[in-house]
Amino acid sequence: MQIKVINKSKNQLPEYKTPYSSGLDLCADLDNDLILRPLQRVLVPTGLFLELPEGYEAQIRPRSGLALKNGITVLNSPGTIDADYRGEIKVILINLSDSDFTIRSGDRICQMVIQRFEHIEFLEVENLNESDRGAGGFGHTGV
Repeated sequence: MQIKVINKSKNQLPEYKTPYSSGLDLCADLDNDLILRPLQRVLVPTGLFLELPEGYEAQIRPRSGLALKNGITVLNSPGTIDADYRGEIKVILINLSDSDFTIRSGDRICQMVIQRFEHIEFLEVENLNESDRGAGGFGHTGV
């Protein structure tokens, strides 16, 4: 699949790092280093603009290494980019660690997964079919 992209950043286009990767790493596009303090959140520009086909979305997800090693994650994970959005992709990052974290231009800050979706139509009914689980919710299967 090909997706139209405008790259106004100083970075190369995102690419898959391994043959079986589902996510493309997105990089920060900054004029100056950005210090993210503990529990601070910030909107980080990428310089990328997409034209997704109808029926697709882009999901913005944390990078596992940043989360584990530095406590940096995507706040509204997964963030959703709709097919009709034409603005710059910006990423809401938060520092959940107890240390400052420096983001530099070109740093890989998140990953983007392109996903197909279906629009649904609700069918309002009086009851739902029974299932083995029923209404069992949080923790219903034990520890």
